[in-house]
Amino acid sequence: MANTTTVSKSRKIAPSVQTFRWKGTDSNGGKVSGEIRAKDIGRARAELRRQQIAPGQIKKATQSSSFFGGTKKIKSKDITLFTRQLATMVNSGIPLVQAFEIIEKGLDHPSMSKLIASIRVEVEGGTSLSSVLRKHTKYFDNLFVNLIAAGEQAGALDTILTKLALYREKTELIKSKVTRAMVYPAMILLVAAAVTLIILLYVIPQFEGIFQSFGADLPAFTRLVIDLSIFVREKGFFLAVLIGGGISAFL
Repeated sequence: MANTTTVSKSRKIAPSVQTFRWKGTDSNGGKVSGEIRAKDIGRARAELRRQQIAPGQIKKATQSSSFFGGTKKIKSKDITLFTRQLATMVNSGIPLVQAFEIIEKGLDHPSMSKLIASIRVEVEGGTSLSSVLRKHTKYFDNLFVNLIAAGEQAGALDTILTKLALYREKTELIKSKVTRAMVYPAMILLVAAAVTLIILLYVIPQFEGIFQSFGADLPAFTRLVIDLSIFVREKGFFLAVLIGGGISAFL
């Protein structure tokens, strides 16, 4: 009598892919940062080293969503990071299509991944990189595209990509410095506007009755301040719309 032995096969559950935020240094010594998808921190570090990036800080990314749950927009710094990663891989001898695949897999940015995937498909189909980028002028300006075209014709795409990455990184640095420099004056103007609004809405009305009780003609400047206070109280909504429109136009 044969004994029937039931062997239970335990299924090994593979760890789910996670998203990690990282900061590190590229092959040129520049500081870079971004997001990468991997099963654990160790594999994330290994993937970054494969891209010739020396990882420093790596931590698990929290679930992020864009404003009102919409699609996360592609920012200038995303294109800059993409350029640096592509330049590093091309300089390492990795084929262009494979470089796109590696970058695409390491992203946790749906819009950026979609953009890179569309570029990869066309390049894989035989279209030149500059021709593909020319279709995405929202993200790649004429300077970027024309330099890529020149690099392709001269057979120096790796050099051009490195120079473009360096140029964009310096541009991002300047932009961040300008933004930080504008914060203090903006806060001063905001506080001054708030104080002026409080004076016009609450302080001037208190003095208005006192001035009128004098029974004499008020100086032109005093009359102007009182009229401005009345206008703000009665037409405050239109003034707010006007100021909001001005700020939006400035931005």
